[in-house]
Amino acid sequence: MASRNIKIYGDPILRLTAAKVEKFGENWLPLINDMFDTCESDEGAGLAAPQIGESIQLAVIMLRRENEEPFKMEVFNPEILESAGEESFEEGCLSIPGIRENVVRPTKIRLKYQDHKGQMHEVWADGLLARVLQHEIDHLHGVLFVDHLPTVKKLILKSKLKSLEAGEIPDEA
Repeated sequence: MASRNIKIYGDPILRLTAAKVEKFGENWLPLINDMFDTCESDEGAGLAAPQIGESIQLAVIMLRRENEEPFKMEVFNPEILESAGEESFEEGCLSIPGIRENVVRPTKIRLKYQDHKGQMHEVWADGLLARVLQHEIDHLHGVLFVDHLPTVKKLILKSKLKSLEAGEIPDEA
C-alpha cells in the first residue's frame, strides 16, 4: 500500500470521462488501498481514480470523525438516480490545491454503484457523504468543482487556475 501522486488542475486526464469497469475481483484491492492511503496522507474526504492517473470509474470516500475510525466506501461505476434539496457549502479538491469555494449541490442523493466484487448496491446518502460522492462522481465525468461556480467567480479565479496549469502549486496547499 502506498500513497500516489495527485494529478493537478490542467492535467488532461482530469477532463476525460473515465471508462466503466467491466471486470471485478480482488485484483482491485491494491489500487483501492493505495487510494485510501493517498486520501489519508493528503487529508482528503474522497478521491477519484483519475486524480491518480487511472481513468476508470472508481472513487473512494473517507470521512473522519474525532475519536472514531474513518467511514470508508468504494464505489465503482456510480450513478446518481435521484436527488433532492439544495445547499451551498465550501469545497476544495486535492487536484486544485489552494482554492476553496462554495458550491451548490443537492443535499440528498440516491446512488447506484458496484463494489470491487461487482456486487450492485443502491443507497440514499445525505449531508457530507452526499456532497463528497457528488464531487468524486463529477471527477469520473471530467467535471471539477470549479465548473459549478458562477462565471464571475471563475473569472476571479482565472489567474490562480492558470498558475496551477503552469505547475505552480500555492504555498498553502
